[in-house]
Amino acid sequence: QVQLVESGGGLVQAGGSLRLSCATSGRTFGDYAMGWFRQSPGKEREFVAAISWTLGSTLYAGTLYADSVKGRFTISRDNAKNMVSLQMNSLKPEDTAVYYCAKDQLARRRVVPFRTQEYAYWGQGTQVTVSS
Repeated sequence: QVQLVESGGGLVQAGGSLRLSCATSGRTFGDYAMGWFRQSPGKEREFVAAISWTLGSTLYAGTLYADSVKGRFTISRDNAKNMVSLQMNSLKPEDTAVYYCAKDQLARRRVVPFRTQEYAYWGQGTQVTVSS
């Protein structure tokens, strides 16, 4: 059974930074795209960033970001450690949400997935609160 465990959330002032990490299980981690989503109270879960599976040491299809975080957030992966991370800089109060890590339901997808229904496994979430 695939497990995803997020860490690194917390309280930070506007303009600050946080780094989220997601540890996963499974021997074929590198064959799957990974994504980060977030959800605020009363809102639907929304896409934040995603990273393609890797062909050797190269990302097959690169990375994808929501417009709201482009230029501020960076997603990365470490296949040797079965981990995916989200570096969040220049945080804004509107970034406040529970952040979820997710694993693609398909191996070696040709494009980077960004829809919630494209992801089969989810972590429990980690709270990020940005104060103004």
